[in-house]
Amino acid sequence: MKKRLIILQFIFLINCVIYTQVQAQVGFGIPLKFNEGWLFTLSDDSIMAGSHYDDTQWDKLDLPHDWSIKGQLSPDLASCTGYLPGGTGWYRKHFSITDNMSRHYIYFEGIYNRSEVYLNGYLLGKRPNGYISFLYDMTPYLKKGDNVLAVRVDHSRYTDSRWYTGSGIYRDTWIVSAPDIHFAQWGIGWNITSLTDKQAIVAVEAEIMKHQATAETLELEAVLLDADGKTIVRRRIRISDKQEGMTKERLMLKIDKPHRWDIDTPYLYTLQTELFADNKRIDRNETKVGLRTFEFDSNKGFSLNGRQMKVKGVCLHHDAGVLGAVVPPEVWERRLTHLKRYLGANAIRMSHNPQAPIVYDLCDRLGLLVMDEASDEWEFPKRKWIKGWNKGEPSYQGSYDFFDEWIERDVTDMVRRDRNHPSIFLWSIGNEVDYPNDPYSHPILDNAKINQPMFGGYNPKALDAMRIGVIAKRLAACVRAIDTSRPVTGALAGVVMSNETEYPQAVDVVGYNYTENRYDEDHVTYPKRIIYGSETTSNIEAWHAVKNRDFIFGQFIWTGTDYLGEAN
Repeated sequence: MKKRLIILQFIFLINCVIYTQVQAQVGFGIPLKFNEGWLFTLSDDSIMAGSHYDDTQWDKLDLPHDWSIKGQLSPDLASCTGYLPGGTGWYRKHFSITDNMSRHYIYFEGIYNRSEVYLNGYLLGKRPNGYISFLYDMTPYLKKGDNVLAVRVDHSRYTDSRWYTGSGIYRDTWIVSAPDIHFAQWGIGWNITSLTDKQAIVAVEAEIMKHQATAETLELEAVLLDADGKTIVRRRIRISDKQEGMTKERLMLKIDKPHRWDIDTPYLYTLQTELFADNKRIDRNETKVGLRTFEFDSNKGFSLNGRQMKVKGVCLHHDAGVLGAVVPPEVWERRLTHLKRYLGANAIRMSHNPQAPIVYDLCDRLGLLVMDEASDEWEFPKRKWIKGWNKGEPSYQGSYDFFDEWIERDVTDMVRRDRNHPSIFLWSIGNEVDYPNDPYSHPILDNAKINQPMFGGYNPKALDAMRIGVIAKRLAACVRAIDTSRPVTGALAGVVMSNETEYPQAVDVVGYNYTENRYDEDHVTYPKRIIYGSETTSNIEAWHAVKNRDFIFGQFIWTGTDYLGEAN
């Protein structure tokens, strides 16, 4: 009986490890949630990073945490933030390492924003983007006994967005334990090389991080399980490179009579990838696999698994009203289920940034296509309305000041983190970055007043719109360096102006925001261009513009659910 109990406890532990790996999405080691027992203060002092700082009077809380939603609403605060404050705050957590693993990492799914992370007084790193997940290696600075993580979050420039962002460590946090040889962060990827009713071939790619050279025999194994947990195919290969550093390996899996992932039948396989040293398992990853094909045609629109269909999408921000930026999984599941069941939506646009991993997991499971999006702003700021909507003196705070240093890494990390989700069918490199005269302009606007009077004419003092095409090519290249199985897109707000630049040519699929009047003309002028409504109003005319044109494959309505920050 005692032996059976030990076996059951071991199986339970393995299942917990498998579950947390799927949820964490970090892609290696043993990740455990690190949300409980944090301390917080809404104040700022550089000495708070130190390991010996007295934090006994700080507030006690569990993550995720959004301090803005608990702030005092005021008409004197910005409408774009939902009339809620920002500020600068510090988080601290005391912890000890009790396992025997060689390496330990801290993984944040998202901190809004401009975070600095310290361990025992040492700076692990900075990450200004509030929507990007990131990881730091704590190993060099860990010590026996009490360790202190300190996180500074600087949201003092609180009108830095055109909607409510929240403030703080508003997504889950994980501590990851691993041996010296393990899979890289987000190092497991899969893609379909062929798919028919008889057979599918899936390529599994693995990046292995070796912090030291080894004489052991290293092997990589991939196992694919069906939805019932039955093994479908297993393949193991030997890793020849045993030197310190990164190694990339690739193996192929053949699946007979494959089940397809579709919006009506979102069938999911489970891919288990394991790393062995002298036949002993040293690391393990688990991810979902959905077998499907996409086809985009400039005349016929979009097909999923060979079936032509209209994309009936909605745009979604990441908050949940009075819950702020901390949105429980149950709320997301209810929201997505209702959008599909009662509204008839079959697609979600992540507006305008990468969102929490659980949202993509749910879209995979529920059968919703996803347009993943990188940002709302590039190298220069947009107007943010701080006294009412679209009126008064605007703010020009934003993410532009860290754009050049971080945007390529941010886009790359978005694709690396999310690439295994079968629901994702488009990568968007930006939203309305081409809004005429905010901040770019072009002489063509003088000839377009009749078609686009809201933008006004050419402003020679504004920035040269030709910059847009240059940046678009940079960011599209970042996406394609990681994933070529899905097209790159962008949501254009000033199509007339952007048509004069290289922006539409830099992407594979061109999104039109509120520009249905250009569909027919641009289809004739650019017959090879694939066009859709990347953002539309919710009126019936916008839908008819899609429904009545085969070459327009779909739309994303603004918005699927109301949100904080666009209040009249």
